[in-house]
Amino acid sequence: MSAATPFVVLPTCPTEIAVELAGVSFGYDRKRPVLKGIDLSIPRGKLVAIMGGSGCGKTTILRLIGGQLRPQQGKITVAGQDVLALDRDGLFALRRKIGMLFQFGALFTDLSVFENVAFPMREHTELPDELIRDLVLMKLNAVGLRGAAQLRPSELSGGMARRVALARAIALDPMLVMYDEPFAGLDPISLGVVGQLIRKLNDALGITSVVVTHDIYESLKIVDYIYFVSEGRIVAQGTPDEVRASSESFVRQFVDGAPDGPVPFHYPARPLAEEFARAG
Repeated sequence: MSAATPFVVLPTCPTEIAVELAGVSFGYDRKRPVLKGIDLSIPRGKLVAIMGGSGCGKTTILRLIGGQLRPQQGKITVAGQDVLALDRDGLFALRRKIGMLFQFGALFTDLSVFENVAFPMREHTELPDELIRDLVLMKLNAVGLRGAAQLRPSELSGGMARRVALARAIALDPMLVMYDEPFAGLDPISLGVVGQLIRKLNDALGITSVVVTHDIYESLKIVDYIYFVSEGRIVAQGTPDEVRASSESFVRQFVDGAPDGPVPFHYPARPLAEEFARAG
C-alpha cells in the first residue's frame, strides 16, 4: 500500500477520541426503541467494529454519528464537536470530513469508475480538473484499480466495485470513514482483499474507521476493538484477543455461529403442543 503514501494529507482531529456516544437512546417510534443508553468511545486512528445480529441498531449508530438521525437522549461527539449542537451548515461541514462506504458500494451506475471517485471532489471542492484527475488516479491506484478508471460499475466484479467505493470514501481525505457491511456478498478472496485495504488505508492515511459488519472472522484479523450490540445495548466489548478468549455467552454464540443461546433461534410463541390443542 506504499502507493497511498505520497498523497497523504493527514486529517485533523482536536481530541484523542474521534467519536463518542454517551447514554444515547433512539427509536423510530415510541413503542419500539432501537438503542437504549449506548456508550462507546472510538480513539483517533483506530479501526473499530460494531457487531450484532440483524436489526440490532448497528447502522442506526452510523446514522446518528453522521447526524442523519437525532437521538431522543444522550450526547454524540465527533472530532470534539457536539453533533446535536451543530446547525445545518456546521453539520454539512462535519460530514465533509466523514467518508462513507455504503452496503454493496452504492456506485452511480451511469458514471464511470473515474467519475464515481471524482464525484465528491466536484461537489465539495473547487479544485481544477487537472488536479482532480491526478487525485482520482492516485486514489484508484491505492485500491489497485487505476487501470479500471474508464469502466462502468456494470463491468466490475463485486469485489472491484467495493474497492471503487472505498476509493470514493477516501476521496476527500476524511478524518473518519464509516463502513456499512463492507464484506457483504463478497467471495473469500475479495473479502480478504477489501479487509486488508481497510486496515492499510486506515494506517497509511491516519484516519479513524468504524466498521459495521456481521463477519466476525475477517473483523478479528483487522480491527483494534469490537463492540457487540444486542437488543439496543452494548452487551460485550474488547480487543480481538479478548474476544477470542471470552467465555461470555453472547460473544461465544456470535463467534461460534451457534443457532441458539442469548439470541434465541425461535421467535417467541406459545408451546407447539398448545398450538396443536387450540387448532384441534
